[in-house]
Amino acid sequence: MLKRVLLFVVTNLAVMVTISILMSLLGLGGYRLAGGGLDYTALAVFCLLWGSVGSFISLQMSRWMAKRAMSVQLVDGRSGHEELDWLYRTVERLTRQAQLPMPEVGYYDSPEVNAFATGPSKSRSLVAVSSGLLRRMSRDEVEGVLAHEVAHIQNGDMVTMALIQGIVNAFVMFASRIIANIARNAVDERNGRMVQFLVTIVLDIALGILGSMVVAWFSRAREFRADAGAATLAGRGRMIAALRRLQGTHELVDTGTPSLATMKIAGGDGRWMMLLSTHPPLEARIAALESMR
Repeated sequence: MLKRVLLFVVTNLAVMVTISILMSLLGLGGYRLAGGGLDYTALAVFCLLWGSVGSFISLQMSRWMAKRAMSVQLVDGRSGHEELDWLYRTVERLTRQAQLPMPEVGYYDSPEVNAFATGPSKSRSLVAVSSGLLRRMSRDEVEGVLAHEVAHIQNGDMVTMALIQGIVNAFVMFASRIIANIARNAVDERNGRMVQFLVTIVLDIALGILGSMVVAWFSRAREFRADAGAATLAGRGRMIAALRRLQGTHELVDTGTPSLATMKIAGGDGRWMMLLSTHPPLEARIAALESMR
């Protein structure tokens, strides 16, 4: 857990430093005018850089970060280990069906029942599963899970989510700074900067939470779409069987690291947590598959 958190912190610091250097080279950052108004063009560029560039740098690093955060061991289908070679061959067959380049395939040692796909593009992706999933699921069920992850790659979900996250980040920053500037102009100059700073922080947090709900909604929608794609690649029965198996092993999905939520096969519980969950309830996913024609 500590290793995952440290990697997340270091990655985000690297992103912040990179964007700061980029903005300095471009001469950006000063968007408040002398009379108390705002240069909206400069503010929009500022927010777009901080919001979007960070998301896409994280996307470019996602495969590298996932392998190190989860201690993923890559397999090539020639290990002599029957189960791991089967894992590779199954991903190979599913990606061929989906007409995709072959992704990296790996596993990581953990009792959690989990699998994920990540990477910056369809040609530079990774599909990984936990040892707990391999132990607790039948091969038909594992194939359903793998098909779901391959469908994420086929749908370009990693890029789509980075784009949505970047737009939401930029909007949150843009709105909070406009409102904070209005608050600054409404008080005397002596307290203006402090008021602007505090209002910006509060709004970044508040609007950020609302923005996270929007991103989570899109993420839940992509899960339904990936389930449908998995039903096409591996058969609806295998995907439903995998989800039903997950219902009995839900407590073995580690949801303790929010930064890695999109790499988990199921989300959190509770009415309020559902608004921030990246995955729909398993019952809803099963129902959607059962109603497919």
